[in-house]
Amino acid sequence: MLLDLNKRRRVRQIFLGLFFLGWVGFVLGQDSAVPQSNAPAATTDAPATTDAPATTDAPATTDAPATAPESAAAAETAVPPPVLPPYFSGTNPDPTKPVWPDATGAAAGAWATPAGDGKGDLPQSMSLSDVYDRVAHNLFSINMVWVLIAGFLVMFMQAGFAMVETGLVRSKNAAHTVAMNFMVYPLGCIAFYVYGFALGWGNWFNGPVAPGWYASLGPGLSLLNEGIGIGGDPSTPGVFSYGLMGTKGFFLNGLDDVSVMAMFFFMMVFMDTTATIPTGSMCERWSWKNFCLYSLWIALPYCLFANWVWGGGWLAQAGKNWSLGHGMVDFAGSGVVHAMGGIIGLVGAWCLGPRLGKYVNGKPQAIPGHHVPMVVVGTFILAFGWFGFNPGSTLSGTDLRISVVVVNTMLAGIAGAIATLATLMIKGMKPDPSMLCNGMLAGLVGVTAPCAFIDSWAALVVGGVAGVLAVLSVFFWDRVGIDDPVGAVSVHGVNGTWGVIALGLFANGKYGAGWNGVIREDYVAKYGSDGVRGLLYGDASQLMAQLAGAGTVLLFGGLMALVWFKVSNLIVPLRVSREDELQGLDIPEMGALGYPEFSNGK
Repeated sequence: MLLDLNKRRRVRQIFLGLFFLGWVGFVLGQDSAVPQSNAPAATTDAPATTDAPATTDAPATTDAPATAPESAAAAETAVPPPVLPPYFSGTNPDPTKPVWPDATGAAAGAWATPAGDGKGDLPQSMSLSDVYDRVAHNLFSINMVWVLIAGFLVMFMQAGFAMVETGLVRSKNAAHTVAMNFMVYPLGCIAFYVYGFALGWGNWFNGPVAPGWYASLGPGLSLLNEGIGIGGDPSTPGVFSYGLMGTKGFFLNGLDDVSVMAMFFFMMVFMDTTATIPTGSMCERWSWKNFCLYSLWIALPYCLFANWVWGGGWLAQAGKNWSLGHGMVDFAGSGVVHAMGGIIGLVGAWCLGPRLGKYVNGKPQAIPGHHVPMVVVGTFILAFGWFGFNPGSTLSGTDLRISVVVVNTMLAGIAGAIATLATLMIKGMKPDPSMLCNGMLAGLVGVTAPCAFIDSWAALVVGGVAGVLAVLSVFFWDRVGIDDPVGAVSVHGVNGTWGVIALGLFANGKYGAGWNGVIREDYVAKYGSDGVRGLLYGDASQLMAQLAGAGTVLLFGGLMALVWFKVSNLIVPLRVSREDELQGLDIPEMGALGYPEFSNGK
C-alpha cells in the first residue's frame, strides 16, 4: 500500500512538473510572434520618471563632443528654440527676484477658478497664454495629486510589513517585532529629513534627461541643483560627468516649495521600505537599542545609492559615459529599494547568527510563525500598496503608461504565487501559506524595476521566475547557516537583484525614449525611437548596465552594512542575551507582551 502511494505521489510530481514547464514554455513562446524590429516607438515627450531627473538645458550634454561648425547658410536658417514659460524650465526671469521656492504653487501657471492673475475666466477676455497657464497648472496639479496618493499607498505598506513579519515570528516576540516595524518609520523619517534627502536628491535637477523634458511635479524641483561629483564643465555648477551625491536640502533648508515637498514625501516612504526589510531577517534576537541606531543610519547607504541611479549619478550616466544602454534603469526600485534592503538584511543576519534552536547537529529546524492568517492579510496589504509603489514612480498622473505598469505589477504578483505553489508541489511539499505569500511578494519585487518597460507576457515570466527563486533561495540560506525567519533576503535581496537583471533582458523599447539623456541615432533609425530595450529586443549593452548596477548595490550595500553592524555592536550589543532570547523579547526588551492572556495561561 505504501509503495502504491509513493508511486502515485511520484506520478503526480512528474505531471505537475511537466505542466509547469509547459506553461513557462507557452509564455516564453509568445515573444516569437512579435517582430523585434517593429516594436512600437516611444514618444520623446513622455513625462520624465524617477530615473530621469535633470534640466532641459546644456547640463545634460556637457560631456558630449562638440559638433562641427555649421555652414553660414544653415546658421541663417536655424530656427531658434521656442520660448516657454519659466514654470517649465525652472528659471527665474529676474534673478534678483527669484520665483522659487514657491510655497503655494501659485507660480506654476494659474488656477482656473478663481484665476490667480485677476483676469477672471471669461473666455472672451482671456488670451491664449492665459488659457495655457491654466492648462499647465492643471497638469502639475494632476501629477502632484497622483504622486501624493501613490505615496499614501506606499506608506500604508508599512502595515503590511508589520503584519507579515509579526505573523511569522513566535508569539513571545510579537510585540518586539511589530514595534520595530512601527518605529523604523519615525526614526528613518527623521534621518531622511536631516540628511538623507539632501544626499539622494540634492542634485536631482542636474542629471541627464531627454530633450524637451520638464519636471512633472513643478518648476520648484529646479532648486535641487547642488552636489558633489567628478568631471564636468566648471561653467555649469552642479553638473558632473560622474555624480556622487547631492548636497542641498539638509533639514529641507531653503526648500519651502510645493514641488520639493511632494518629492520629499514620496521618496521618504520608499526609503522606509528598505529600512524595514532587515527587521524581518534579524528579528527574534536583535537588541532594541541597536535597532534604533540602525534606523538612524539606514538613510546613508540607501540615499547614496539612490543618488547614483535616481539622482542623476554615475550609474544613471553609464549610458552617456560608457555607452551602456540608457545607463542603469530601475523604474520603481527592485535594486534601489529591495536589493539594498535585502543585502543589508543578509549581512545583519550573518552578523547576528541564527536563533537558538534553529540548528540541531548542523541541520536547520523549522520554527513556525504564530499567526498565518495575519501573514496572508499583510500580504494583501502589501500587494495593494504596490499599486502605488510602481505606477506612482512615473511621478506623473498624466503619463498614461501607468495602466501598463499596473497590469504588469498585478500579473507578476499572481505569477509569483502560482510558480511558488507549483515548485512546492513538484518538490513533494505541502503548499505552506506563508511560502505562497512570499512567492507573491517575490513576483512583485522582481517586476518593480522593469514594470514600465515590458510586455504582459514578460511580467508573467519575471514573476514566475521570482516565485521559483523564492523557494530555492529560502532552502539555500537555511543550508548555509543564514537564519532568516521571514524569508526577507530571498524575497527582497535575491529577487530585487533578479528584477534589475530582468529589465536588461525583457525591456521592449516601447517606453523611455531619451531615458537618462541617451538618444542613439542608429537606434532611432532602426526602431523609430530609442526607448529602453533589453537583450531580447536588440540592446545587449542595457543588460551590461543592469549587471553593473546589480553588482554595485550588492557590493556597496553589503560593505556598508558589514562596517555598520560591526561598529554599532561596539556601541550597543547587536544581539540580546541568551536568557532574554529564550524568554522572548517582549518583556525584556519592550516591557509589554504581545499576547498577555496567552502568557498568563488564560
